[in-house]
Amino acid sequence: MYSKGLRALSLLTAGVVGLTLAAVFYWAPNDAYLGFLQKIFYLHVPLAIMSLAGFVVAGVMAAAHLRTRDPRWDVRSYVAIHISLIFGVGVLISGSIWAKGAWGHWWVWQEPTLVSFLLVMLLYATYQPLRFAIDDPERQARYASVFAITAGVFVPMCFAIVRLSPAYVHPRTLSNISGNLPGRMQVVFYLALVAMALLWVTLWRFEITAKHVAAEMRRVRRMLGDQAEESASRRSAAPSLTHAGSAS
Repeated sequence: MYSKGLRALSLLTAGVVGLTLAAVFYWAPNDAYLGFLQKIFYLHVPLAIMSLAGFVVAGVMAAAHLRTRDPRWDVRSYVAIHISLIFGVGVLISGSIWAKGAWGHWWVWQEPTLVSFLLVMLLYATYQPLRFAIDDPERQARYASVFAITAGVFVPMCFAIVRLSPAYVHPRTLSNISGNLPGRMQVVFYLALVAMALLWVTLWRFEITAKHVAAEMRRVRRMLGDQAEESASRRSAAPSLTHAGSAS
């Protein structure tokens, strides 16, 4: 069920990512101020958007888990947070490289956009330690869903607060896309956003499929183990019955 269409999705993702890289390096013009360094924008911003969107999606999946008590929604939420954290690490690394080249500093603590994203990442970095600190599977899933919902609500609130605050050095990305980016830059950005969205979905599907296969393997091993124990108990009981028959 989970692997259905995964090969086609993977091929589509690889094709779109390859097309995006070609467009970024060979079609999109260099920035007048930053030059070639600005091209990291096509990686940094789509990664950030998909990371934050993934956290919100994880919260929606967690709400579905609390509503239905279906453990599959808990696994989907867990994987969504896992993939979004990986994307978030990519955001921090690419953003630091960009900041060093543009501003001369790896990090600017006075910038609300940077600090707010770091706070979101630190918040979600506690998800797995808190989750696996609980031994009971049902309580673990329930508390993890509550965490995912609460943190998922925090993400758009944090974004809104940052948008209302005065900017320091970080550009207003979404406003600049529609107002300041030339036509070819806009096209490449939207292509990069589609590529990152496809990559997020593909990685999410891969991990969900892997966890499903691992669960099925554990179920089969338990079943085979139970059958082996039952066969062993039957074999151990058979000599006793034979000996009793001979004595009679």
